[in-house]
Amino acid sequence: MSTVETILDVRKVAGVIGAEITGVHLSGDLEDAAVAAVRAAILEHRVVFVRGQEHLTDAEQAAFARRLGDLTTAHPTISGAEGARNVLPVDSEHGNKANSWHTDVTFVDRPPSFSLLRAIVLPPYGGDTSWANTVTAYESLPPVLQRLAEQLWAEHTNDYDYATSHGVTELTEQQAAHREVFVSTVYKTEHPLVRVHPETGEKALLLGQFAQRFVGVNGTDSAHLIALFQDHVTRLENTVRWQWQPGDIAIWDNRTTQHYAVTDHGDLPRRLHRVTVVGEVPVSVDGRPSIARQGDSTAYTAAGS
Repeated sequence: MSTVETILDVRKVAGVIGAEITGVHLSGDLEDAAVAAVRAAILEHRVVFVRGQEHLTDAEQAAFARRLGDLTTAHPTISGAEGARNVLPVDSEHGNKANSWHTDVTFVDRPPSFSLLRAIVLPPYGGDTSWANTVTAYESLPPVLQRLAEQLWAEHTNDYDYATSHGVTELTEQQAAHREVFVSTVYKTEHPLVRVHPETGEKALLLGQFAQRFVGVNGTDSAHLIALFQDHVTRLENTVRWQWQPGDIAIWDNRTTQHYAVTDHGDLPRRLHRVTVVGEVPVSVDGRPSIARQGDSTAYTAAGS
């Protein structure tokens, strides 16, 4: 039995990604050994789910997140929840629907290391979230495609075709207003398609909706290549789907996952609060760091408190 399992009750919920942790009361003053065990579980299972955390407020959610590292602000362009500069409301009633596969905030040069998402208001049906394992996605590639992937760099940006990415023909008024704020400052960053995890040394594919083209590759070929590699990420066997309950919190390694919020609840309200932990500049297999081409994210990643 691993050290993690002697401290926490950890149960896998899918084959290659996802575990549920029980018997823990998350807080900013959780004992060090338990925090270390939670971190180890996240690194091993990519995303962990903890039910029964109704006691958490925005402040307590942020306080626990700080045990994993310094916090970002809520978002580079979107304001945080009232009185909580580190907390991003993911609110369907304000056009903020994450219904496309993505890794959080990859359009900046230091995407978050960890994300923590807490259920606030849930619809009576639908509204699940799925996660995919970007390490096994890389490992499942044939060697010839692994070698190709290790040579490719992608431009990630927040200024993309929002309608196409979210599967709609026309934006609603709320979606249009949300997009206007979302691109109020445009960011463009070149990331390696294969990044090396700074804690585990694993190789993972770095893609998702913000990746718009490969550097040095024309638009048509970029689209085909993105689809090829993205399909390896989102194979059903490579995913886990979580059915939210009140009091749930999900915590994931943003460096080894993508996620997708399933918008199958019509106009019913769905609100969750997200906190993110400052990450590192991704590094390629040959040691080259990502390059910020447009937009200064310093205020986002140096939030501290």
